[in-house]
Amino acid sequence: MKIITALVISLNILLSFVITVSATSNATPTTITADLPSYSKVYDEQRDPFKDAAAALALAKESNRQVLIEIGGNWCSWCHKMDAFLFKNPEVYQALHSQYVLLKINVSDSNENNDFMKSLPPVLGYPHMYVSTAQGKMILSKDTAELLTDNNYSKSQWLSFLTQWSVANNSTDVKIAAQQSEE
Repeated sequence: MKIITALVISLNILLSFVITVSATSNATPTTITADLPSYSKVYDEQRDPFKDAAAALALAKESNRQVLIEIGGNWCSWCHKMDAFLFKNPEVYQALHSQYVLLKINVSDSNENNDFMKSLPPVLGYPHMYVSTAQGKMILSKDTAELLTDNNYSKSQWLSFLTQWSVANNSTDVKIAAQQSEE
């Protein structure tokens, strides 16, 4: 009986060790997601996109990041595919959230957010993305189909896109926009 008890205790210790090691060595997006603002997590037709945009811009200024505006909705199958891709690719997910403040804007039959959408260049399909500086200067309108290879989102294209439009690679635009906003 003592041998069985010792074996059960040993297995429990081993199992808890394995769980702890796998949890700490795999920094999954779920640990990052918990820290994200609500407007970065889901499309919500009840949210005010103007208030969310103001909060995203403020956070981008504080953290020296760009704002990535993602237009879509819960009805959008490609929006779900993109979210699944980001979740399954922690390197891309981490690059996105370390270099950008993600602002998800809902468009749906019940709330098209027309007033907000009028301020943006036209959307050709969903999901659609825009990159803005922390000062609110729009620097890119991006069709997410450009991030596909063989009908799947491409890790290398995503990483290239995120790097190309980051603050580090657009610091001149950011400085110009900052100077213009101070004038």
